[in-house]
Amino acid sequence: MIKKNALELIGNTPLIELSKIHKGPGRIFVKAEFLQPGGSIKDRAAKKIIELAYKNGELKKGQPVVEMTSGNMGAGLAIVCNFLGNPLIAVMSEGNSPERAKMLKNMAAEIILTKQVEGTPGKVTGKDIKVATEKAKEIATDRNAFYVDQFNNIGSVLAHYEGTGPEIWQSLNGKFDAFVSSVGSGGTFTGCSGYFKSQNKNILCAVVEPEGCEILANKEITKSEHLLQGTGYSLIPPHWDKSVTDVYLSVSDEEAIEYKNLLAEKEGLYVGYSSAANVCAAIKLLKSENLENPNPKIVTILCDTGLKY
Repeated sequence: MIKKNALELIGNTPLIELSKIHKGPGRIFVKAEFLQPGGSIKDRAAKKIIELAYKNGELKKGQPVVEMTSGNMGAGLAIVCNFLGNPLIAVMSEGNSPERAKMLKNMAAEIILTKQVEGTPGKVTGKDIKVATEKAKEIATDRNAFYVDQFNNIGSVLAHYEGTGPEIWQSLNGKFDAFVSSVGSGGTFTGCSGYFKSQNKNILCAVVEPEGCEILANKEITKSEHLLQGTGYSLIPPHWDKSVTDVYLSVSDEEAIEYKNLLAEKEGLYVGYSSAANVCAAIKLLKSENLENPNPKIVTILCDTGLKY
């Protein structure tokens, strides 16, 4: 198989059944998003948002693109922008892992780091994100750049309503019982769950949040700093759709570390903490009383590679 360019590598990732971590009852299938060229599911949103911007006349060839990122969206944007000829300015909190900033720099992005105001290295909070976001907006104005604004851009949802969701549906012929996903900008969960509910309202859709930072479950925030980078910012995403949410699950830092190691050691899958949290939450769901099928199929997401941590 020959691809014409790097953009054709985005999407159409395989589903993998986990056979070692969980032996039943029930089956867990994971969408291998870490196999995309930028190493994460954010490649999909980056491509869709830039495509829409060109289509709507908001972005022209050669015009700078700027975005606040924890690293994954930045990597996806770098791939798309490099191919199309748009310089990328990535604004990041210095609390994000240095491997992410290094990757983006090597992908020809201009990196702007903002100081942490609340979190600690490796643990970025909503307040840290707010500072980085304001800086990205300022740069967009000063340099006449297109501001991606992934949290508010509908492309973040459409990438999954039109892509990830249908791919999962087709792979399993619509024969699965539940979908489990962590939430950052909310695009993956809202887009996929929205699509699944449009096909079969009985598919259970479960949100994954860091333990102690469960704002979507309407719980008090007791731990705004956690290991699940790119998720759990103690804020409700603008595109959040409560109507497609059935169950709320939480995962601790310790559980995320445990499952990150288990996925590598038992399944040969070296992925990040949010991916590990998704798998941990899927197993929790299988052990709960939320599913009527005694031998259910659950789908979740392996969001990104573990090489960025």
